[in-house]
Amino acid sequence: MGEPAQMLQRLAGPANFRGLVANSNTRRPRWPLAERTANSPSLSPRPATPELLSPGGRIRGPPPAPSTQPEYRDIHWVSLYQIHLSNQPEVHGPEKAPEKQLDEKTLERKLRKNQKAKEKEEKRLKAKQKEAAMLQAQPALDVLKKVEKKHRGKAVEDENPEDFIDQDTPNGQKKLLAPLMANQYCPSTVEKSWYAWWESSGYFRADSASTKPPFVIVMPPPNVTGALHIGHALTVAIEDAMIRWRRMSGYNALWVPGVDHAGIATQVVVEKKLMRERNLTRHEIGPDNFVCEVLKWKERYGGTILNQLHRLGASLDWSREAFTMDEQRSNAVTEAFVRLHKEGLIYRDNRLVNWDCTLLTSISEIEVDHIDLKEETMLKIPGYATPVQFGVLISFAYPLEEGLGEIVVATTRIETMLGDTAIAVHPEDKRYMHLHGRYAVHPFNGRKLKIICDAEIVDPSFGTGAVKIAPAHDPNDFEVGRRNNLQFINILTDDGKINSNGGAQFEGMPRFTARICIIEALKAKGLYKGAKNTETSLGICSRTNDIVEPMIKYPQWFVNCNTMAKVALDAVRSKKIEIIPPQYEQDWYRWLENIRDWCVSRQHWWGHRVPAWYVTLEDDQEKTLGSDNDRWIVAKSESAASVEAQKSYPGQKFILNQDPDVLDTWFSSALFPLAVLGWPDDTADLRSFYPTSVLETGLDILFCWVARMVMMGTQLGGDVPFQKVYLHPIVCDTHGRKMCKSLGNVIDPLEVINGMTLEGLVKRLEEGNLDPDELNLERKLKDYPDGIAECGTDALRFALISYTSQSVRINLDIKRVVGYRQWCNKLWNAIRFAMGKLGVHYSPPVTVGVSIMPPICKWILSALNKATGKTVTSLEAYKFSDATSAIYSWWQYQLCDVFIEAIKPYFFNEPQEFESARVASRDTLWVCLETGLRLLHPFMPYITEELWQHLPQPKYSCRQDSIMISEYPSLVEEWTNDNLENEMDIVLDTVNKIRSLKTRTERKERRPAFALCRSQDVTATIQCHQSLIVYNVLENQAKVKGIIQILTENDETPADCAIAVVNKDLSVYLKLQGAINAEAEREKLRKKRDGIQKLHHAVTHMMDASGYREKAPQSVQEGDMRKHTALLRELELGDKPIFKGRDIMKHEENQKLLGARMKLKKNSLLTTRSVG
Repeated sequence: MGEPAQMLQRLAGPANFRGLVANSNTRRPRWPLAERTANSPSLSPRPATPELLSPGGRIRGPPPAPSTQPEYRDIHWVSLYQIHLSNQPEVHGPEKAPEKQLDEKTLERKLRKNQKAKEKEEKRLKAKQKEAAMLQAQPALDVLKKVEKKHRGKAVEDENPEDFIDQDTPNGQKKLLAPLMANQYCPSTVEKSWYAWWESSGYFRADSASTKPPFVIVMPPPNVTGALHIGHALTVAIEDAMIRWRRMSGYNALWVPGVDHAGIATQVVVEKKLMRERNLTRHEIGPDNFVCEVLKWKERYGGTILNQLHRLGASLDWSREAFTMDEQRSNAVTEAFVRLHKEGLIYRDNRLVNWDCTLLTSISEIEVDHIDLKEETMLKIPGYATPVQFGVLISFAYPLEEGLGEIVVATTRIETMLGDTAIAVHPEDKRYMHLHGRYAVHPFNGRKLKIICDAEIVDPSFGTGAVKIAPAHDPNDFEVGRRNNLQFINILTDDGKINSNGGAQFEGMPRFTARICIIEALKAKGLYKGAKNTETSLGICSRTNDIVEPMIKYPQWFVNCNTMAKVALDAVRSKKIEIIPPQYEQDWYRWLENIRDWCVSRQHWWGHRVPAWYVTLEDDQEKTLGSDNDRWIVAKSESAASVEAQKSYPGQKFILNQDPDVLDTWFSSALFPLAVLGWPDDTADLRSFYPTSVLETGLDILFCWVARMVMMGTQLGGDVPFQKVYLHPIVCDTHGRKMCKSLGNVIDPLEVINGMTLEGLVKRLEEGNLDPDELNLERKLKDYPDGIAECGTDALRFALISYTSQSVRINLDIKRVVGYRQWCNKLWNAIRFAMGKLGVHYSPPVTVGVSIMPPICKWILSALNKATGKTVTSLEAYKFSDATSAIYSWWQYQLCDVFIEAIKPYFFNEPQEFESARVASRDTLWVCLETGLRLLHPFMPYITEELWQHLPQPKYSCRQDSIMISEYPSLVEEWTNDNLENEMDIVLDTVNKIRSLKTRTERKERRPAFALCRSQDVTATIQCHQSLIVYNVLENQAKVKGIIQILTENDETPADCAIAVVNKDLSVYLKLQGAINAEAEREKLRKKRDGIQKLHHAVTHMMDASGYREKAPQSVQEGDMRKHTALLRELELGDKPIFKGRDIMKHEENQKLLGARMKLKKNSLLTTRSVG
């Protein structure tokens, strides 16, 4: 017999003890601690001892060892033991007191008393244990509920997979959707089949005979040099959003696709391919075979680009697809060249060009990257085994004739001194007045260098005040040479070696090797004066990384841009063309006001041949092609040139040779808006769609392409080619670096859409067209250690457009795209929820009656109206990021977070009183989802089409077959309810403030919340939306207990509460109940206030600075003033007591006192004697 049983026998006596045992159950096993709860059958729960309870109420530590003794029902052993102890007499010393015998009546009375005490204690302990169990189990229960919900859905999907899998859809037909929506959004499944159906249905095609107002975009043709990169994806996302929006808004929308032959760029990549695969140069296979190789490349990557554009969802009119070297575009190029030549705007001349010694051709300014050096820098240059020194200013002396001494000059390009033909000084510099008109002598070839006066190029305060002039190798020197009729001496060969003009001593040397030899030769003659670090700018070819050499070559073809540039300037000044963002107008003016004639001839093989033929007469002694500029005939064909030659040289025999040069790629690109619409023919497309509506492109090609399109369009087409120019930012990597192959940070949009493992990324690089040195850099893929997750087209497009608020550079972070992919899943779940609540027999209404709706329905429709207005206004203003922000905020924060949560009780409760609210909520939900999907469609075409097709269709109104040809949402006046929106703003601000207090207190038990209202309107608002705040929004998130108690300024404020200021008329309180250290809370808020004060002081100091009001733009000043006002308001609102009621410093003391009282009460229960 165990000690408890022995004790009972002593208390009750042998007879009574046997009766108790007879009325009890037999021996049963002891319940494990984890199962010993209030629900354990007929077993009184044992209270958790203090040492087993954590501060949060969770049971901690190992359970007690199980007992081997029998336990008996209906006997509260602890209470009996306490009674027994209380009846023992005081014992002094080791002697035990004698036991007191009780009669049967006394024992029965004591047992009844004990039973009541036992029941009371059980009730208290059950409540305590239940609270501890709930606190312990809450996180697990939340997770369990989610897991169970997921597994329930998954189980249904696994049991009936055919109901959730889309059927195979024949190409070009409407997608066959599964009867039920899958539990999770899958981009690859959603995006399948829709594009082919859209295209085959003719939704992309524009009609030149339509009476709808036209909206036309010509897509900047991507280069056929390879796959599209993420920058092209940005272009597609923005332009397709505009086209889809305008198409849904009732416009005859035309988006023309095209591909650029990209002469020099394509030639470079094909040359690299030949060298890598066959170890051949283009010269070894010849022009004809090389062009065949380029055409093969075009066919391969033209198809890749086409597939990428399809996957990106680009709603291009493929019936009008153009290639800059197809027959129509080639005819346009020839026509333009011939017309401009006849008008005297194209001529042939010897002028300075940007020469690439690796490509052996002149290149355009856009292909020159300028890098700024601050000091001596060693750079690796193609063709040189060791790095070359730059950023050093070398001084040397020219000896003067007649022994007059020497004159010191300085240069960063010492090799060009071999082509010097003069030395310039300022006409007012007294140091050199005695040398005006004199000559210096070249130390290596004896050439006389005239000392000339030129105030434009010489700064007498810089250096020695004397400048060496090499007219054939520097743009500024070239102008000096023109002004002073100097000799132009080119000292470089096409491949960058010193030619015979440089003298026998240096002839044949590579230009940068000659640098070292020239310095040594100057030292030997005593003319070297030293070198020092200097700042300089270097022109680097973007294709080869070679140093670009300004140099005079044989005669080239040039376009006189002066007249056309003035027209382009006036077009922007008069707002005939609007540049967006407008800050780039100043760059436009600056570039066109200082424009130079445009060299349009290139010395490579892939491109439009110059339509010019050289006439060589039979009797000519000089047979060199092109030696006489008067012998060139410009014509549309060789036969037309022959007719012109016969007129010019009647009766003489001649041979015609076409110029081997090709035209600059930008020449054909400048004609693109005209050429894609049929120019020079008078086509219906040209009459209906020219000028186009908007040109959207990157800001880096504003001058080389946009300006030249305006010049060509006005000169040849009679009007500006577009009405607006929208310049998007340049896409860079996460670290702000421009994407380029040598850095290994170029991203293929399909890698983001489909996802790509790290191994796949590396394999793609290894199979690419990179040099080994570049590949070593490319393999450092630190930014994608786990590859790229599958994001889908919609998430990529939405992310890129949301980035456009960054005006110059987009630092692309793939994690942001992943975030929008997860948001797509939220949209998916919103429709799934709706489908479950609408039911299979639901028929949407034609219209909704707002006046009889519950407030929450009125509010969401008003919010939808505001989001629609904001979206349309932003699209019209080309603020695409603002449009995505408005749509995202409405879907995320108003529809999903508030409205859907608010209407759930209407569907989860059956009482008849909810019936009208259920009906209104159902209709409102359908209207919101259907309208919201149409609002979102231009940015996320695939998921919106799929979800829109899942929604029930109205029975009594005709709906379009596709969302992309449905009407774009517009404002509905009767939905607007500003008063209700203001009320809901207060409600939601209240919710957020209480949530923030709950987060700071970091406790999970429900606690009382209070709202201190200082105006009748606020009081009415909180009272009206009490249930929304508590049950629909806060009940399962902020753990608010019961209702929110409303206080006025006359009421006593609650004690020991954290406080948050909602606005000047409303504050909210949340009971602390020991959840946090009150002093720490006050210190946290004090630090926040100090931070606001510092920021307010900084803004005030900036606004008070000298010259601020005169120099800062008005928009900046307005923004600063708004910030100043907001900070001041924060400070004013913050001047409230952090805690009210009982002294905060006594908070912890009070908690300790409360604990002591509870302990005393517990002890008193254990020691109270029973009255018998």
